[in-house]
Amino acid sequence: MQYSADGQPEGTVMAPQPGFLASVFRDLGVTGPDGSSGPEGSFGPDGPYGPDGSPGSSDRTGPAAGRPGGEDGGDGGDESVAAHARAAALTHHRTVTVRAEHDRLADLLRRAALPVSAMDFESQLRHYEPRPYPAGGPGGGDAADAEPRWEDYAPAGPVGAGPDEPPTRRLLDSGFQRELAQARLTHQRALREWRTRHAEAGRPAEDESRRAHEQAEQARARAVREYNETLEECRRAYRLAEPAAVESLLERALAAAETATQDLPAPCRAVFRPLTRTAVLDLDLPALDLVPSLSGYRLAPDGEILPVPRPPADRATDYLRLVARLALRALQAADAVDTDEILAGVVLNGWLRETDGAEPLCLVSVDADRDALARTRLLPAAAPYEDHDGEGVYADAEQDEALVRLRQLGAAVTPDPYARAGVEPAALAGATVPSAPDLSANEFAQLVRELLTRGGLEQWSVRLRGPAGLVATGEGAAGSALPGRWVVWASRGAGSVGEEEIRTLAEAVREESAERGLRLTTGRFTDEALDLTGGDGHQHIHLVDGDGVRELARTHLGLPLASGH
Repeated sequence: MQYSADGQPEGTVMAPQPGFLASVFRDLGVTGPDGSSGPEGSFGPDGPYGPDGSPGSSDRTGPAAGRPGGEDGGDGGDESVAAHARAAALTHHRTVTVRAEHDRLADLLRRAALPVSAMDFESQLRHYEPRPYPAGGPGGGDAADAEPRWEDYAPAGPVGAGPDEPPTRRLLDSGFQRELAQARLTHQRALREWRTRHAEAGRPAEDESRRAHEQAEQARARAVREYNETLEECRRAYRLAEPAAVESLLERALAAAETATQDLPAPCRAVFRPLTRTAVLDLDLPALDLVPSLSGYRLAPDGEILPVPRPPADRATDYLRLVARLALRALQAADAVDTDEILAGVVLNGWLRETDGAEPLCLVSVDADRDALARTRLLPAAAPYEDHDGEGVYADAEQDEALVRLRQLGAAVTPDPYARAGVEPAALAGATVPSAPDLSANEFAQLVRELLTRGGLEQWSVRLRGPAGLVATGEGAAGSALPGRWVVWASRGAGSVGEEEIRTLAEAVREESAERGLRLTTGRFTDEALDLTGGDGHQHIHLVDGDGVRELARTHLGLPLASGH
């Protein structure tokens, strides 16, 4: 019997190893129904050839043997699974993107509630600290060119000199004397050369460098002095309540308050009205699409990726929470910078300015006097957002501390910013010289009190106050322009005041046991009202119309009040 080279009898059929067949079939590009290579995947159990030498048959017959996948949907099923996996991955990616938007909003809420630094005049002063001239001249203190010192040249003591020997015995050593003399000569030569070098070449360079240093220091000191003098001029103008100086200080403080959220543009402009000593702030609110409208995405059973919208009320609440923090931050900046108490009040209007050319929409308006600002802690002391019973980082509008504090100031807040529901501005930041319709309720009350106090009416007490006017009592000293006890009814508006209101004021005078009544309006009185006060029974009622109010402002305050329509 003959044997093959590998030791097996000739004629013996050897079944190739699976690894070998798999590599061959893989090289030929042949794959089985399940995507694998090898004899079991592409051919029948007899291998590529049958026992009779014919091509081996697969264990799958019929049409399934002629196409990949067969009737069991092998490749088609894998493709369906792959498509579903891709859709799931895309759904996850989009949801992660939405969550990143929620995280950014939460971070903005946190940073918008950070306390602001007071930008008063004291904090803006600059201080000059002179810088000494560097040792060593132009080289900035080069130790290599320092004056030679004898300590660097002095020789060591005589060799063999014991520590108990007196110094005189050491000096008697001839070797030490020769070294000492040589060291003195070397030191004197180095010192002479150093002095010559600095006298002939180094001195002019050092003098020039020193002069340049002194000139630079003088320029620095002059710049600091001029800046502080300019700042002091601004401070004097601010104390005189000049509008330009007050507005400049306020806008610097408002700009400094934005440093924590520079990636969220929310500029705020200021207009100061000397007549009422009130600052009107116009705050530009962020775009509505800053707040995410979706909670994420979900994958439908049919493989479609569907967005998951957030409830409209939740989205509106989140936007108002951010608006409340921006408004409180601006109010705090204005209050902190007014260390000289020039402001009697602050009006803030938050405007939504959209890019489609629509008219600006006022979403929040605050009319706060100085006492209200002093009583209110403007920004939350704790973290601006916390978990609320599984609600995530967002709190209900009625529970949000910033919104609660804003409403404590009597703010008007839109119920739904996404429905474009605006509010009426408390006052408009128009011209520096306002008319009566431009004034806020606090401004009008402040103006009436200031006018009558200057006229001699003391012990002012407000009984009722609203957007249209106020009712107050006061008492003037004997001999003043307004002696005795008075009931004052002041209102603003272009309408006419009739006789019925005069009768009502007369009844209030009797109820308050007052002596006189004053009916003040920025409009005018009807002829019937004028005739009523001229007759018997109502002569103790005094009338002041719009022209009279403007005349009082000019007389007692020295400031004009524009005529409104």
